[in-house]
Amino acid sequence: MKTARQMASRLVTRGGILFMQLLALVPLSWTRALGVLLGWVLYAVVSARRRVVDTNLALCFPALSAEERRRLNVQTFVYFAQAWLDRAWLWHAPKAWVQRRVHLTGAVEELAGNAPTVIFLPHFVGLDAAWTAVALQMPRPSTTIYTDQSNKLVDRWILRGRRRFGNLRLFGRAAGVKPIVAALREGQPLYLLPDMDFGPDDSVFVPFFGVPTATVPSLSRFARLGRAKVLPLLPRVTATGYEVQVLPAWGDFPSEDPVADTALMNARLRDYIETMPAQYYWVHKRFKTRPEGDPSMY
Repeated sequence: MKTARQMASRLVTRGGILFMQLLALVPLSWTRALGVLLGWVLYAVVSARRRVVDTNLALCFPALSAEERRRLNVQTFVYFAQAWLDRAWLWHAPKAWVQRRVHLTGAVEELAGNAPTVIFLPHFVGLDAAWTAVALQMPRPSTTIYTDQSNKLVDRWILRGRRRFGNLRLFGRAAGVKPIVAALREGQPLYLLPDMDFGPDDSVFVPFFGVPTATVPSLSRFARLGRAKVLPLLPRVTATGYEVQVLPAWGDFPSEDPVADTALMNARLRDYIETMPAQYYWVHKRFKTRPEGDPSMY
């Protein structure tokens, strides 16, 4: 029997999803303005996460003054809020609206054919727009690794949204490597988001903005096992929606050294971030896992 708290939680969740369905129908400028307001509110209210962002920025951009970091911190929260609210129209607005707002650019031809492909999708705030953009233009099935949400209603909502266009197949982390590699070799591109702190297990410490950072070497591993090319995908929030840039495949990746490959991934990610620093997912505790004996960054 459900408790009163569980029933209240379900009502709040259903109300939130209904709000997003209705928000999908308003002009984009209204949604983005609401995102600015929400971003400022989050910056003001969620002090613990604000400090996380400031710590990340201080570590990665030590040349910035405190005031410059504060402005970048606010921008980060605004972009985070705008991208969250954009899920309303990405997942619920008419398909024609989405097609007008999301543009795939760059080396789009790299997505053609059936060559084994690992799509390196870093945690920029527009990542949901990224696979929407590809799904609208790429007919072949693709795969990704998915972690279930604790709230089952939210979990189903996210899964429906991300599977709205195209044919996205999801593997749980418990599925292991073999089915993912088999799908890769069959020509199903794998979206990989390896730039989070997943803890010490299976991680290596390589520089990220000059800081030794726990990073999983999965990009090198899957590219090598799947005999696949690595294709970076960079989503950028714009005034009219999103530009999702496909970069040319890396010609020198993977090597026989997964640690060196992972360091190279972080170095290239740094270059990508520096083109749009406020749009990276700085709200995450990227430096939470430390080498043995090092103090906590947070």
